[in-house]
Amino acid sequence: MTLHDDNADLILRTFRPDDRDAFRDLNLDWISKYFWVEEADRQMLSNPGSKIIKPGGQIFMAEFRNRTVGTCALLRLGEDTYELGKMAVAEESRGLGVGRKLLTFAIEWAREQGARKIFLVSNTSLTPAITLYESHGFQTIPYDDTDPEYARSNIAMELDL
Repeated sequence: MTLHDDNADLILRTFRPDDRDAFRDLNLDWISKYFWVEEADRQMLSNPGSKIIKPGGQIFMAEFRNRTVGTCALLRLGEDTYELGKMAVAEESRGLGVGRKLLTFAIEWAREQGARKIFLVSNTSLTPAITLYESHGFQTIPYDDTDPEYARSNIAMELDL
């Protein structure tokens, strides 16, 4: 699945094996800037094929003029539910709408797969991300701050498709 945004030379597409380093590096950059890299991060970023794609999820990549500038993943949680994760945009490309377009692309992919819900966990200190999710219809849901995988998480949201 590929989408070309003619106005901005932006290409949105699904993951290829040669995207592994870009997927890892984009995520490590933002995680280490705002938080700390956790074991769950290391596992997922080291093994995206087996941790995300093989179980039925997908990774999405954003390229601008042949340079990877963004990524996000949908992890399959069940027959009709995905978790949005590992969303990152290169620092120099933030504020240009890359994240918005990438999220829209991922949501459309989930709909094509028959998904009925997308879930996510995040941190309220990431105000631009929370605002982005809300602008796409994600609603805050009860969360007990005990995410077994990510200690940094303090908010959960979901989108009914």
